Amino acid sequence: MPHLPSDLSPAGVRAADDHLALEEVEGAEAMAFVRASNERALAALTGDPRYETFRAEAFEVLSSTARIPSPSFLGDGIGNFWQDAENPKGLWRRTTLDSYRTDAPQWETLIDVGALSAAEGVDWVWKGASCLPPDETRCLISLSDGGKDAVVVREFDTTTRTFVEGGFSLPEGKHRISWLDRDTLLVATDFGPGTLTESGYPFIVKSLRRGQTLAQATEVYRGDQSDGGYGVSASVFRDGAGAVQAVIINRPLDTFRAERWWITNAGAQKLNLPARAGLHGVMGGRLVFTVEEDWTWYTQARAAGTLMAISLEELGDNPRQAISNAATTIFAPGPRQSVEDVAVFDDRVVVSVLDNVRGRISIFRDRGEFGWPETTVEVPENLAIGLGDTSRSSGRLFLSQQGFLTPPSLGLIDVNAASIAPLKSAPDLFDPSTHVVEQFEARSSDGTMIPYFVVRPREMAMDGSAPTILFGYGGFQISFPPAYKPEMGRLWLENGGVFVQANIRGGGEFGPAWHQAALRENRQLAFDDFAAVARDIQTRGITSPRRLGIYGRSNGGVLTSVSITQNPDLFNAAVIESPLIDMLRYPDLPAGASWIGEYGDPRIPGDAAFISQYSAYQRLSPEVDYPRVYITTNTRDDRVHPGHARKFAARLEAQGHDHLYFEDTAGGHSNDADPVANARRWARHYAYLAQQLMD
Repeated sequence: MPHLPSDLSPAGVRAADDHLALEEVEGAEAMAFVRASNERALAALTGDPRYETFRAEAFEVLSSTARIPSPSFLGDGIGNFWQDAENPKGLWRRTTLDSYRTDAPQWETLIDVGALSAAEGVDWVWKGASCLPPDETRCLISLSDGGKDAVVVREFDTTTRTFVEGGFSLPEGKHRISWLDRDTLLVATDFGPGTLTESGYPFIVKSLRRGQTLAQATEVYRGDQSDGGYGVSASVFRDGAGAVQAVIINRPLDTFRAERWWITNAGAQKLNLPARAGLHGVMGGRLVFTVEEDWTWYTQARAAGTLMAISLEELGDNPRQAISNAATTIFAPGPRQSVEDVAVFDDRVVVSVLDNVRGRISIFRDRGEFGWPETTVEVPENLAIGLGDTSRSSGRLFLSQQGFLTPPSLGLIDVNAASIAPLKSAPDLFDPSTHVVEQFEARSSDGTMIPYFVVRPREMAMDGSAPTILFGYGGFQISFPPAYKPEMGRLWLENGGVFVQANIRGGGEFGPAWHQAALRENRQLAFDDFAAVARDIQTRGITSPRRLGIYGRSNGGVLTSVSITQNPDLFNAAVIESPLIDMLRYPDLPAGASWIGEYGDPRIPGDAAFISQYSAYQRLSPEVDYPRVYITTNTRDDRVHPGHARKFAARLEAQGHDHLYFEDTAGGHSNDADPVANARRWARHYAYLAQQLMD
């Protein structure tokens, strides 16, 4: 029988949990469990004769110097963070745009993270730089000890290439920081006892002047300790010259609903926006935003997903009684479209649209009462299109293109000319000639058609014998268009494998409605969608239960753990990485309470009733035969608590189910510490998948 408590109250769930000790991140019992589990897992995985080849091949593609250096605009030049075999910790560096265009750019190193780590004796992991426009010579550098989400922040001067003595400096925390001017930051952070939400995120914004301590900062805005989501933050919107156009506070009420407050000289004004909205920028006093729920503005209905521009004065608490004929709707997507990304310029808006999970780009010009005429930018079909960094002052932005079998290419868009200048193309890091990409649909439990991509060998026999990985996520309105995965191509496709990507509900592929269809009490639909794709590829003869494995991480760990417990007969493998699994206790494990808007709150009886129907930790049964699964996480993961993975593995063990559990004691949720560690990670994944699906 499943290990489901008869009492679903928090106390009842806790009393029925025989592995609570594994929730103590560095507890003695927990670490003993980790060591014993790791020893068994490494013997099975690194002892596989394919492991070393997989590791070497993964490292080769992950550290390849033929990769495109991902660019950002930095002052009048180009910035880039780069990791390779010689610099696994990474270099933050810069060059000119003209030099970047060449095959061998001349880079100037700003920060050597490896040298900094060695000098300070700390395992620093780069987490980004935020530089003050327009010259961007002063930057706030975020560094993580070991890869956690929490970072320390230091001010850096790019002209001297040194950290600023006596400059802005924040201790480790989950900060939300924006430059207001050269001597002022807007900071949301841990200001002391009682200043964090239940999820461990800030709810107070303060103005921090140069030379002040956090204790001396001046309060600008205060939410409430009961706020949900990922913490309050201040956004400073600027024009092309770097002048501040607006300061807007985002106060999350839960995972997806928020209040927005406009900070003016007269104080804070609440903006009359829908609770679900995505803010993209400010142009000429108007806020550019996406409505994420159906909304009525001055008696005119706007469907969820619509991109709009409305005057801040009109949206404020005391709107000016001024007559404006300016058109408010920029773009209204169709039923199989969604707004994926938006870049705001002084008189134009660039929009990346997913059209049946394929990318396209449009530029909309502000013509006031004459509307927003659209110019389509020509891009290849059937690829994922991504908007990169933007230079509002020059009217340019970077654009990336990639597909499952098409390595990334990079271009520079001139928004005034609506043209793309090619910049760089990455070489093939695996042989794409043996495979083809197809898109199909599967019918889910309620009749909804679920799209999915198949990457398979050209000459594959449709007899169900192909080893296949099915990937899914289905949450938080995150879309998964085609993407180039060189480690997957090298370690899996080149060995004859098939890769399938399911665009299930809960994601953002078709806009807010696609996401909201699988929230809370409707979560089962996402699991049904995934199972429908699994059955469809078996019906088509692509694979069979013996040869089908699934992979998901984070929210995808909910998906894969539930899939194994609900449909163990469909699969023979599951990589369950950095997962949420104990859904009846997830708000009690940091930072779980921030996701209540997605899953519901199991501490509320009505929510506990529907969550308990799928929570895999409680649904495991000793009487069911499960495939041998591989669960993996990181000790330092401060986003999804390692207790989820540990307890699931412990219960599998207690019930006598064969499984593998590995916990990396370094790195965080993002698995971005360095290519050396990441190559080992992928080698473990594919050694396991080869054992289960190819042997």
